[in-house]
Amino acid sequence: MAMPAAAPAQSQGGAQQLAPGGYRWLGQGPWDGPIYMVISIEKQMIHVYSGDQLIGLASVSTGMKGHRTPTGDYPILQKRQWHRSNLYSNAPMPYMQRLTWDGIALHAGHNPGYPASHGCIRLPYAFARDLFALTKMGTLVEVTQARLTAALQYDALVLGDPGSKVVTFGPARSERMTLPPPARDDAGGVPRLEVDPAIFGMVRG
Repeated sequence: MAMPAAAPAQSQGGAQQLAPGGYRWLGQGPWDGPIYMVISIEKQMIHVYSGDQLIGLASVSTGMKGHRTPTGDYPILQKRQWHRSNLYSNAPMPYMQRLTWDGIALHAGHNPGYPASHGCIRLPYAFARDLFALTKMGTLVEVTQARLTAALQYDALVLGDPGSKVVTFGPARSERMTLPPPARDDAGGVPRLEVDPAIFGMVRG
């Protein structure tokens, strides 16, 4: 997906130097990795990634006191170019991308550089438009308290296998990792597997 090269940005330095309402795309694409986003409530910033490559960043405005934006991992559930709030006086929400069915979404809106929304994540208008064109249903969004960097999680069974490789999303960038073996239980020396009771607690014999 090609993106516009020109965008209003206050500095070519780090993300912290973007002014409220500022944004920047770091290339034109097309992007060859999966698209996902990391949003920091503390920094009031969004980073957009293609695989392990940072491709865009912008100032955001998250939920104010009493309407905090929840942290967590969310797939995009719904996309509407023109949408109005069902909860707050029919307020306009251009380029809406829904994260939860109870009202949390990404959308273009007032971006003062501090938390000011009713829980949604407001984006600069032009950035919201470009991002809307780039994403699809199911695109992953991670809302964190502070972190903006991408995070990968590895299963202990994989990391304990000396023949395994950790592969990043980018092309031709796989590498071996030397890490300590996974924790083993005291009984049989077998890696312990955790069972989610929310799934298996409902099984009846």
